[in-house]
Amino acid sequence: MAQVINTNSLSLLTQNNLNKSQSALGTAIERLSSGLRINSAKDDAAGQAIANRFTANIKGLTQASRNANDGISIAQTTEAR
Repeated sequence: MAQVINTNSLSLLTQNNLNKSQSALGTAIERLSSGLRINSAKDDAAGQAIANRFTANIKGLTQASRNANDGISIAQTTEAR
């Protein structure tokens, strides 16, 4: 007796479309919930690189400000003696 395997191609197509829709919905929810224009590098690689550079510059300037304040504090301490 021969066995026959049937493939329901319409069901497979529907399942594939459902997976794509769920993926797109997940991406949309991620973008809406974060409130950010760029959530990851895949959204805007150039924009992400620029934002990273600005963030690094800000952190460097913040540290330079702290260092200057520490130097002022040391100078004031030595003047008080």
